[in-house]
Amino acid sequence: MVAHFYIFMENVTLKAVKENTVNLLQPIDKLAWLHIHQRKLLAVRSFGKALYYLPGGKRDTGETDAQALIREIQEELSVDLTPNSLCYAGSFQAQAHGKANGVMVNMTCYYAEYNGSLFPASEIEEIRWINSHDVSISSTATLMILTQLKNQNLID
Repeated sequence: MVAHFYIFMENVTLKAVKENTVNLLQPIDKLAWLHIHQRKLLAVRSFGKALYYLPGGKRDTGETDAQALIREIQEELSVDLTPNSLCYAGSFQAQAHGKANGVMVNMTCYYAEYNGSLFPASEIEEIRWINSHDVSISSTATLMILTQLKNQNLID
């Protein structure tokens, strides 16, 4: 397919095609909040989506991990993370759900305390408490994290 595209586009060089392909496979860098309650992990599902993922999101330009995660969690779940309680939990890499094969998501995870009542907001349709048995409803990155938490005996 790329070869045909290259033939019909006179001004496109092979280098440009390769660079565009590489850009398409850039990893997606995300932050996630790990909140465990009664040996289950908090997960969220966006409107119109089938799978659950961990609450969080991407950094805006110039934001630290703490600033971005606090903002994302407030937007998604209507609660305020306590800034000085953020504790690095680990980093994970997995195939990005719904993206081309080879597009990876790099997920940097944090534990944190919060103030307020959890309530789905913004693009979040549902909040759910999941464990390591919820394989069929979890994204690949979420499954990796569930496995790690199970191995650490933090969830069922």
